[in-house]
Amino acid sequence: MQSLEHQFLIAMPSLDDSWFEKTVIYLVEDNEHGAMGLVINQPHKLSIEELLTHFDYTPEGDYPFLTQEVMIGGPVDMERGFILHNPIGNWKSSMILDDHLAMTVSDDLLQALAHNQGPEHFMVCLGFAGWKPGQLAQEIQDNSWLTIPYNHNLLFDTPHESKWEVALGTLGISPEFLTAEAGHA
Repeated sequence: MQSLEHQFLIAMPSLDDSWFEKTVIYLVEDNEHGAMGLVINQPHKLSIEELLTHFDYTPEGDYPFLTQEVMIGGPVDMERGFILHNPIGNWKSSMILDDHLAMTVSDDLLQALAHNQGPEHFMVCLGFAGWKPGQLAQEIQDNSWLTIPYNHNLLFDTPHESKWEVALGTLGISPEFLTAEAGHA
């Protein structure tokens, strides 16, 4: 099966009543070692300003992005932070992805945000979603996930509460027509 890196997963109704109900996940990695992604539509109780203050990075101004919500990136390692951002920039610990996107895990980017010197577009996630080798492919076959190509606007410009419906809409699917029943021809 081909890699789903740099695509989105859209939770299907079979995941209702689970941690992943109505989630949209950006897949950072998908290879022979497994898959890793970040949920992009589940807000944490923290704002960017509260996160910066927690790390003793006092914002130097009243920047609009300070009210932006931090996302719960997944149920694994929820104390660990990941920042998806564009443009890529030059940070200590970044993984370069496709379409001028990067994921950074170092605090120098948080320091830059406190000084309003961060990237134009960014999303902070705490925790991640992970799958062992073959697990994600099986979940897709079991009708747990749909996939769509990466879309900058979905990641950075769509309100988090609308991302699931918007992601489905890119496939021409309306949520009320979804079923939890898997069909195999």
